[in-house]
Amino acid sequence: MDENALIQEAKHGDLDSFNRLVLAYERLAYHIAYRIMGEKQSAEDATQDAFISAYRSLKSFRGGSFRSWLLRIVTNACYDELRKRKRRLASSLDELDESGIGFDSEASSGLFTDQQRPDREVEQGELRQAIEDCLELLPGEYRIVAVLVDVQGFDYMEASEVIKKPLGTIKSRLARARSQLRDCLQGSRELLPGKYRLEDETR
Repeated sequence: MDENALIQEAKHGDLDSFNRLVLAYERLAYHIAYRIMGEKQSAEDATQDAFISAYRSLKSFRGGSFRSWLLRIVTNACYDELRKRKRRLASSLDELDESGIGFDSEASSGLFTDQQRPDREVEQGELRQAIEDCLELLPGEYRIVAVLVDVQGFDYMEASEVIKKPLGTIKSRLARARSQLRDCLQGSRELLPGKYRLEDETR
């Protein structure tokens, strides 16, 4: 796929070229929307709204990373929906194992890297639910950075491009998100690998 050629053709009104761009990115766009919104229907609506907005705004695209430009529209569509509801929605990690993406940061890597054993399946399910519950408690600006970097595997620079924030802001928000996740997960410390458990100061 010659992405630049498709973009130029779509800018001139070629709907088929734009639809090919949609096919290339709709899965990624939906996964990000789903983990922000936490609901299938809401994620589908946000993704659809984002692609409609992208088509209408395509002439404003001046080059660079089309993926980052598109995902910024997706995250903005999600933010708009969350603001309308005025309530938090959970991010889902149901597809983590299927996608092969985990929390591979210094603060959180290894949560899902232990070899699965039959006697641990229930514990792993409880751990994933605990992480999902803790993600729901994160402020929106922390959650989206955690989703982009720790769930989707984006590097800091692309996350910065997606949400249009400086690199230092990305690192700061991610550090705070990871810290809050670790604190929250101490309620499920018996499910965590040993190196992620905080020491009991009373002992």
